[in-house]
Amino acid sequence: MKDELNIFNFETIAAATNNFSTTNVLGKGGFGAVYKGILPGGKEIAVKRLSRNSNQGIEEFQNEAKLIAKLQHTNLVRLLGCSLQEEERILVYEYMPNKSLDFFIFDSHKKTLLNWKKRFDIIEGIAQGLIYLHKYSRLRVIHRDLKASNILLDDQMNPKISDFGMARIFGVNESIANTNRIVGTYGYMSPEYAINGIVSIKTDVYSFGVLVLEIVSGKKNSGYYHTEHALNLVGYAWQLWNEGKGYELRDRTMDESCSSDEVLRCLHVGLLCIQDQAIDRPKMPEVISMLTNETMLLPAPKQPAFYINDTTEESENPGKSVEDCSINNVTISVMDAR
Repeated sequence: MKDELNIFNFETIAAATNNFSTTNVLGKGGFGAVYKGILPGGKEIAVKRLSRNSNQGIEEFQNEAKLIAKLQHTNLVRLLGCSLQEEERILVYEYMPNKSLDFFIFDSHKKTLLNWKKRFDIIEGIAQGLIYLHKYSRLRVIHRDLKASNILLDDQMNPKISDFGMARIFGVNESIANTNRIVGTYGYMSPEYAINGIVSIKTDVYSFGVLVLEIVSGKKNSGYYHTEHALNLVGYAWQLWNEGKGYELRDRTMDESCSSDEVLRCLHVGLLCIQDQAIDRPKMPEVISMLTNETMLLPAPKQPAFYINDTTEESENPGKSVEDCSINNVTISVMDAR
């Protein structure tokens, strides 16, 4: 572990966070709190302190830290190290000064800071991070909880995928798995995963498609966008697309900077990613090609899943153990590995 992670002295972390002061709390979750800290020399960090009543033991914690330390990509939040002293279990991440994507795109004032070019760059950056996780990392990783609050933004507003606590590690020759423990966030879950517990790279592709629609529109998927049919954002986007009015989905706060062709292409790609059947959804390398190759002809999207807003959104899935991920900017919990 020492070969891969910095080992921080507990006193150093305590001093950096002003003894874990409540004024430094960035977020809280079932596994503990996340604090902002400043190391000697001025380096800012995000500190995740696992709660002592957490079910996660030292051995599992060490294993998890090792796994996440292997993930190094410009579009993933970087784990800097950990602190293991007596009963303390602490993870130290790079600090993201601009918080998370949802902090901007769902705020009527802050969303004006994200013009179309920046939103397109964020979409592409998230896609690049997923390609790395699915194809090029030393571990094959399915994130399983990709959503706006788990996309952090650095000082240049570059996206960083965070919160690998729900991630699933796949073997080299493993492409699909079934689990009885469904974790994640409703509204971003693919139908085969939410209903049957089937996990694959297409699980993340679906979540990415929902994210694309949210970034383009500046709206949450969980909202209501049709009074008669209770359409969510997915359903509203699908309706506009079929009516030839896809450009109307765009966030009106960025009118001057919008490229109608790029907006419509992103909408088209987003709808391809959220198709009902996993086999119909593109893989992330194909998604990048679709987004960046303006001459590439895209197939017509088929009807998406979950386009009606279910009022039981927060209820548990019958027969399955459903756990919503916390809304923390940086969280971590148990990985399911095979």
